[in-house]
Amino acid sequence: MSEIFLTLILLLLLFFLLAGGVWVAFSLMAVGMAALALFSDAPLGEVMATTVWGASNGWALAALPLFIWMGEILFRSRLSEDMFTGLSPWLTHLPGRLLHVNILGCGIFAAVSGSSAATAATIGKMSIPELARRGYPQSMMLGTLAGSATLGLLIPPSIILIVYGVATEQSIARLFIAGVLPGCMLVTLFIGYVVVWSLFHKDAIPAGEEHFTLAEKLNRSKSLIPVLLLILGVIGSIYSGIASPTDAAAVGVVLALVLSWYTGSLSKENFLDSLMGATKTSSMIAFILAGAAFLTVAMGFTGIPKMLASWIGAMHLSPYALLGALTLFFIVMGCFLDGISVVVLTTSVIMPMIEQAGIDPLWFGIFVVIVVEMAQITPPVGFNLFVIQGLTGVDILKVALAALPFFLLLLLGLGLIVFIPQIVTLLPNMMGS
Repeated sequence: MSEIFLTLILLLLLFFLLAGGVWVAFSLMAVGMAALALFSDAPLGEVMATTVWGASNGWALAALPLFIWMGEILFRSRLSEDMFTGLSPWLTHLPGRLLHVNILGCGIFAAVSGSSAATAATIGKMSIPELARRGYPQSMMLGTLAGSATLGLLIPPSIILIVYGVATEQSIARLFIAGVLPGCMLVTLFIGYVVVWSLFHKDAIPAGEEHFTLAEKLNRSKSLIPVLLLILGVIGSIYSGIASPTDAAAVGVVLALVLSWYTGSLSKENFLDSLMGATKTSSMIAFILAGAAFLTVAMGFTGIPKMLASWIGAMHLSPYALLGALTLFFIVMGCFLDGISVVVLTTSVIMPMIEQAGIDPLWFGIFVVIVVEMAQITPPVGFNLFVIQGLTGVDILKVALAALPFFLLLLLGLGLIVFIPQIVTLLPNMMGS
């Protein structure tokens, strides 16, 4: 039981530091230093220097700031406005009508931003005032936005999938492709729920104000073409094998700048703001990754992950029981930390258990992201809840209550990929290694 005692000491130290407001990266490094100093004979300074440097200069990491910059550029463009204009004419006859703009708009923006919070803020700024003006029920407006914005973590190019790929040495291209079908599945579940809810609450949905001919619909949909070209340019180049994720990210930045210029929203101020925003976010994530890499190596020197994996193995938990326990663990962790921190904090201890149980690390990456998505709309620290509260001024508990059905739909989606793993593995297997 000594490994459990050591783990508890390190966990208590970590939570003490995080509760005290110490930056996540510093907390990780401090716990790593304590682990090396107290429970191993490894040279602390040398291990720290080589690990932090090694974690900071990986080529795979170069995709991260580029995709973040692409999202920042589009966040400041007219993208959400164009999406509302292009999507709304097609949804007037579907039960739920314009509520589906939140779902489809978030799905499309997720494919060009990679960030859940950016997706919620960008689509929410456009859709919430429009839907409120037309008299749509507040709970469904907020719920569809909160739930669908979580797709920013899953639909590629996803920042958290890049972080997971770097932390676990998985192919980022294969992780991106693995996220496509689960992302489409969740969009379908969300749309299905809104359709069923609307059929039972017909009076709550305002009547369609406008009727469009096919020609008018096609004309208004022209505004979607640049966005779809950007998605095809980025994801298509990765899927076809023409470009690596890093190359595709560079192409995405160029296309995002062109799109922003084309819509008239590219100014010197917006350009510099997007660059500064991307620099701050990328530095924060890279710093956390460096701290996590050091903690992972430190844990390796102590032998704790191997001992824990053996301990879990000795319990003879079935893979399903292990996944159930980890789901609860990630949701609880996600209540207090952002998604990226959850992933980098836990990989060093959990990956040996996953390998011991014979679970595919690629599939597990998508599993983790869906659980982290659920944590994004779980109080008290659901990031999407904060973003939507900031946009609307609605009490955070009301936003959380509105998001509850979508939390349950994410749970259903999680169950589907557990029992039908081909939803995740089909496209990567077709792509090959």
